[in-house]
Amino acid sequence: MRSAIAPTALRARSQSGHNRMAKGLGYLSIALGAAELVAPRAMCRAAGLNGMEPLVRSYGAREIATGVAILTSHNRAPWIWGRVAGDMADIATVATGIRQNGEKTTNAILTLAALAAVTAVDVMCASGLESEKGNRKTAVADYSDRSGFPGGLQAARGAARHLKIPADMKTPEILKTPEMSSSAQAAS
Repeated sequence: MRSAIAPTALRARSQSGHNRMAKGLGYLSIALGAAELVAPRAMCRAAGLNGMEPLVRSYGAREIATGVAILTSHNRAPWIWGRVAGDMADIATVATGIRQNGEKTTNAILTLAALAAVTAVDVMCASGLESEKGNRKTAVADYSDRSGFPGGLQAARGAARHLKIPADMKTPEILKTPEMSSSAQAAS
């Protein structure tokens, strides 16, 4: 017998820890993106990335878009994986900044460490969200005790036994196959 347990889409109920973490990462994305859009020069100075303000500003727009998508999506896992991809772009950008600017290497190394930590959290969250799909840990509704028949399954059994089929709904004799004719004769 097939399982009659179906996942529910009730947002306010029974959210897993990974789902709450994803929500927090969505808010973090929006806050970080706003800082990158509003103050790209300060962000670049703090990370040791001189002259990359336009790129950091575009990263801010990406962060805000990803954050909004995380918060509004029913399936947050793909958007968290999008954060991981963005983290990789951020790490590559900061790594190139280390080679370009030797005097602020400490800031860039600290930024890389922070990015690595955030990336680890993002990967953990995305993996956790994916592992919960279709799992009993997610919110489910159990319909196994329902039959779909108003009087129950027992009341529906044999209910059509004495039904007279109208002539216009019967298969015309000319269209009947030999198997149909023999089974009809056996039934009577």
